[in-house]
Order: sequence, then C-alpha cells, then structure tokens
Amino acid sequence: QVQLVESGGDLVQPGGSLRLSCQASGGTLDYYIITWFRQAPGKEREGVSCISFTYGNKYYADSVKGRFTISRDNARHTVYLHMDNLKPEDTAVYYCATTYLGREQPTAKDWATYEYDYWGQGTQVAVSS
Repeated sequence: QVQLVESGGDLVQPGGSLRLSCQASGGTLDYYIITWFRQAPGKEREGVSCISFTYGNKYYADSVKGRFTISRDNARHTVYLHMDNLKPEDTAVYYCATTYLGREQPTAKDWATYEYDYWGQGTQVAVSS
C-alpha cells in the first residue's frame, strides 16, 4: 500500500514561484508513474504533469508547459513540482497520485487518463495579489 503526502502549497502573488513535494512511502516506486492533478472550485480535475519514476519520462498539460517543471528524487521517494510565473488561474488544490504501469511507459496521450490507485490528501495553492 503506497501512501502519498503532498506539501508546499501556499498563497503567492502572480508571477511568483512555489515548489510542491509529493513524498511516497509504503513500498518501492519501481515502474510507477506519479502525476500531479489539480482541481479548482467548480471545475473538473485536471492533469498537470506526470513523471515515470523508473524511466524519467515527463509530460505536461499545455496550460503549464514552460512554467512548471516536474522532477524526482529516487533516494527520497519524492516527486517535486516546481512552478514558476504563477497565474491566478493556477489557483487550485494540487494532488499527487500514483499507479503501477509495469514496463509500460506512459505516453503523451494517456498519462492523465490512467486509473490512479493511490492519492494524496492535497495541498492548496492560491495565486492572488
């Protein structure tokens, strides 16, 4: 059973930066993918970025390309989401989620639509002046 704990959410001004962390425990993350989702009030959940913990493939939603960077620290079982040039429309609760893919690698088409088995509790990001 994998447990995920997010941290790093905060109130920040437009144009500012934040780094979110997703700490995993409870087992190895070999051949898992970890994805950041977000959900704003009244909106559907949106896939933000995904990383393969074993292969390192990275994917981003068009809305965050060039501003957000996903990375992983295998030794710490942690995935980071570094967010630059934040905009008010980035305001949301950010969740990390994971699922096991085995030797299959995620694709740009599918990463946001897999059925994710484990979810964190979320961390609030608010972008406002």
